[in-house]
Parts: sequence; structure tokens; C-alpha cells
Amino acid sequence: MSNPTLTENQKTQAEIAAPARSSRRQRDYQQISLYKDVNPLDWEDWHWQLKHRIRSKDELSQIIKLTPEEEKGLDKAKGRLSLAITPYWATLIDPEDPACPIRRQAVPVAAESIVAPHEMVDPCAEDRDSPAPHLVHRYPDRVLLLATDHCAMYCRHCTRRRLVGEHEKEDNSASKFDAAIEYIKANRKVRDVLISAGDPLTLEDDVLEILVSRIREISHVEFLRIGTRVPVTLPQRITEGLANMLKKYSPVWMSIHFNHPKEITKRCKLACDMLSEAGIPLGSQTVLLKGINDRPYIMKKLVHELLQIRVRPYYIYQCDPVRGTQHFRTPVAVGINIIEKLRGHTSGYAVPTYVIDGPGGGGKIPVGPNYILSQAKGKYVLRNYKGKIYTYLE
Repeated sequence: MSNPTLTENQKTQAEIAAPARSSRRQRDYQQISLYKDVNPLDWEDWHWQLKHRIRSKDELSQIIKLTPEEEKGLDKAKGRLSLAITPYWATLIDPEDPACPIRRQAVPVAAESIVAPHEMVDPCAEDRDSPAPHLVHRYPDRVLLLATDHCAMYCRHCTRRRLVGEHEKEDNSASKFDAAIEYIKANRKVRDVLISAGDPLTLEDDVLEILVSRIREISHVEFLRIGTRVPVTLPQRITEGLANMLKKYSPVWMSIHFNHPKEITKRCKLACDMLSEAGIPLGSQTVLLKGINDRPYIMKKLVHELLQIRVRPYYIYQCDPVRGTQHFRTPVAVGINIIEKLRGHTSGYAVPTYVIDGPGGGGKIPVGPNYILSQAKGKYVLRNYKGKIYTYLE
């Protein structure tokens, strides 16, 4: 297939998309039989990426060598959170290693059908705290707006698996948010709105702009955030048009879901650079996942590489007790140990807050090492990151 003429910008993007030049050992997409004839312009088109997501066991078997556990998982993965992997993400997967951290986040396994006694459909009790359709109001001054039930990729550890997935046709009309917008207008204590769901960046620019502009028109909303995983799973979605549109409504902050250093490719960096250069501050939210990022050296590598692409590590979440995710959860002590190995051993900017979302709607509860050994009136006995003891007198 002959390639049409590329502009200089498209040439740059196509070069960055070429995995053979990446230190991540990412496969060149044309080395995968499904994509060997794909034009670079199509590969860089986020609509093409969404249209050609891997949705079946047959397609996936052409990309990786499936294990019996994966085959069972795929057979049982029906309904909402069945299977969706972008072609871009597929190039990051090790086709031979079932323990590959990229692969484990995207490919269903038989363990997903095991439900532990304490697991819940809605562990954060978002449905209970919903005063209007598509809205969650838990904290006094901030609300969560659920913009869509679609994601570029369906992560196997998804907390909102009760909501995220495919409808035959999603309602993308602006009117569906009318009640939520009116609720925010009527509650002057609300100064912070987080747009998440699903992934709001799977919406078209014009649809997203209508939502962002309506929120920005509310005088008492000071802080507007977008929660997304798209720069990681579908970096082609971050276009100059999107960045420029969001820049019009500055300040807009963005929380991006990163879990492993292997996710930080040249293509991902290009997407984050485009957002940063549009004046959008970037933070990272990471879910602690067993066998993926539960070693201190992996998490340290992740936070260091995030800072290099101008993304501030913000939260590490204990994996929520959502149904079918027990195989991903670590003991809480693992997360505390990671913070212990970061605090004082690296830059303060690189140390996120480790939190547990209190099951049943308790909100984010920070947990971490205890540095106060004892306290009395006007006296604190403290330990530092080296374990040395100090006394602070008030």
C-alpha cells in the first residue's frame, strides 16, 4: 500500500510511533500481522485506533500466545467490561510472557470470575452519593461528573466496571448533563469539579467542549479537572486541536492513570508534552497492583520517569475491593513499604500519597509509615527516613 505524503508534523509523529527506536522494546506495529498493511496516517488517527480495538479472542490470539488461564478469562469476559485493547497498547505487550505488566492489565484471566466475600459491585458507594444523574457528591467542596461509560481500553482492575463498557448507542447529547449542571449551580460550596467516568477524552472535541464550557460558566467553580488514561492507552487522541480547546478554558488540570514505567513511551511523552505546553498541569494516579508495580524499585522508576515527562506523581491507590479483582490486590503493608522506600530516598516531588478509598464511601484515607514515635505536651519524638531519632520541642 502506497503512503500519502506526510506533513513534517505527521512525519515526527510517525517516527515517534515507530517502536523499533524505543528503549521499551515496543514492537513496530507493522511486525504484527493484523497491522502489517496499516498506513502510518491511519495508525496516528485516534478514530482508527478506537475502531480497530481488539475485541475478540480470535484477534488477540494473532497478537499474543494465549495461556489456558487467559483463554478461560476471555471465554468468561462477557457483558460490559468484556475486552477492548487499542492497537497501540497491543504493540507494548510481550507476546510470549503472560506476566508482562502491560498484558496483565488488559487481558482477562480466569481469576476475574472469582468473587471474594468482601468484594462489592460499587466499593466507593458512588451510586449512593449521586444527587443527580451522572454526578457524585461526597466531599463538601467538590463533585465528580461521570461524562461517559466508554474507555479506550478496558483495564482489568477497573473500579467502575459496573458502569464502564459498551452500550449499543451512548447518549452524547449535552442535555443529559442538565440536572448535574443545575445541581452544581445551586450548590455554591462546590468549587472543584472532576470530569471522569469512563474516559472523557473518548468524547469528540465539540462534545467535551460543551461540557467544559458549561462548567466554566459557573462562577463559584474554581478548579476543573479531567481524569483520563487516554495519554497512556491511546496517545494519538491528544491532538493540537484538543490541547488548544482545553487551553481556552484554563486553568484545566489533568489526572492521568499510569501504572508501570513501560507505559511511558516516546509516543506517550509526545502526548504529555502537547498537554503541558498548552498550560495543562499533569498529575499521575497509580493503582497498586500485585505482580505489576508492587516492588519499590518499579514504583521508583515509574515516579522518576513521570517527572521527566512533567507529570507529578499524585496518588497511589490501594486496589479497590471491586468484584473479581482479588488477584490484583496486595497487602496494605506493601504500599506502606513503597512509600518508606521513596520518602527521603528521592525528590519530594516524586513521592505520591498512598491512599485507601474507604469501602462503602469513606473517601480517600491517606496511609503511610509512622514517623511520630511518641508525643507529650510540647514534645514530639520523631524518626527520619534513615531510622534516626530526633526530638522536636514546641
